[in-house]
Amino acid sequence: MSKVVIVIPARYGSTRLPGKPLLSLAGKTMIQRVFERAKQAKTAGRVIVATDDERIVKAVESFGGEARITRTEHRTGTERIAEVAAHTDGEVFVNVQGDEPLLDPAAVDTAVNSLLEEPAAAIATVAVLIRTPGDIMDPNVVKTVLDFEDNALYFSRAPLPWVRDSAAKTHARHLKHLGLYVFQRDALLEFPTLPQGELERIEQLEQLRWLENGWKIRVAEVEHDAVSVDVPEDIAKVESLLGKT
Repeated sequence: MSKVVIVIPARYGSTRLPGKPLLSLAGKTMIQRVFERAKQAKTAGRVIVATDDERIVKAVESFGGEARITRTEHRTGTERIAEVAAHTDGEVFVNVQGDEPLLDPAAVDTAVNSLLEEPAAAIATVAVLIRTPGDIMDPNVVKTVLDFEDNALYFSRAPLPWVRDSAAKTHARHLKHLGLYVFQRDALLEFPTLPQGELERIEQLEQLRWLENGWKIRVAEVEHDAVSVDVPEDIAKVESLLGKT
């Protein structure tokens, strides 16, 4: 097994939830819950929190985790992870979202194995089948479509694919992209040097930078959707779900 390093980007600043990584969820901070879930992945080697705030570093170290201070000017979480990778020994780096305290460790393993099973692959991610019709039209739910070899053709906030004929709706499969990425080291280090394209700027989706620059992204399908904390109303919902795990 290649040496796998999981990196969790965690910014203190948040418009809707300031200090989000340090929110208490059923007795533990959110960043601790994400960290502990990431450690449960069978493919996980080292787990590092990448942050721009000393308060988060202290919180992580208080429960025995590892954290790194990174620059504040990064445009995306992937750029923050690339900074960590540049100074960390590892062959494969995993980007785990810092606001998903119910992270499924099996999804990490699925993504990592998807990358390792294809020697030519440089990037992998995961998606889940959309089962709620309203999600198809929701711009906060990112959709993806794949080619015959499970490489992403595109990612969009718009309905994807658009079903023109009602007769085809029965057979249409819509996939929700989950923000979990796996990178070969060299690909990750190249990301900050790639120019932003018009599609990335329009959709505000960093993964489109890869596609616009000619890279392929492997997409593996997983069974369980991700649950993130984005607004205050999400806290009670997540705490309820934590009580059932």
